[in-house]
Amino acid sequence: MPCTNKVNAVTQAAFRPRLSFEEYVDFCAQTHERYELVHGELKEMTPATWQHILMAQFLEQSFNSEIKRLQSTWIAIRESGQRTEQDSSRLPDVSVISFEEIAKFLKQTAILDVPAFLVVEIVSPSSAVEDYGAKLGEYQTIKVPECWIVDYEALGAAKHLGFPKMPTITVNQLAENGIYESQQFRGSDRILSKTFPELQLTAAEIFRMGR
Repeated sequence: MPCTNKVNAVTQAAFRPRLSFEEYVDFCAQTHERYELVHGELKEMTPATWQHILMAQFLEQSFNSEIKRLQSTWIAIRESGQRTEQDSSRLPDVSVISFEEIAKFLKQTAILDVPAFLVVEIVSPSSAVEDYGAKLGEYQTIKVPECWIVDYEALGAAKHLGFPKMPTITVNQLAENGIYESQQFRGSDRILSKTFPELQLTAAEIFRMGR
């Protein structure tokens, strides 16, 4: 690339306008690509692998089965957004929300403006640092009661997974002091969830869906 083109590209990136949350919502309504909004800047999401999609689908179905058994008005859903800050919005792989919260907005862009009951982030090579860092911090700040980090390839740092690193599901639950308390599940461990206390699901069952 000629030097002048490089300068123009840097200049354009430097002066790219920041978006408000409202502008982001309008933008999402006009594109088929998937973007998160991070402090006013658009971040395009890389396409998921089949493993990623199958595990997200399995969790969505498992949560909805439990919701149906409980005769609840909640709903588990994929691909919806979660506003996390004034100028930030994330795209959890699975969210558990109240249908009553969205009933009046069914024709609007699917971004939740109140905290979901539970969110799931499935770790990919491009998302590992943010899943364990910025995203988890944002979910904690807006008081999402429960956040699952599904790390089926053990991509997280050893400080998160221990050593030797193993495929792990970390369930972060909001304590009374507003800070997440983390519990890790591997292999045949039954996942303990305050959102779904009677859920019968092991880490191995979830990981198996991606193989």
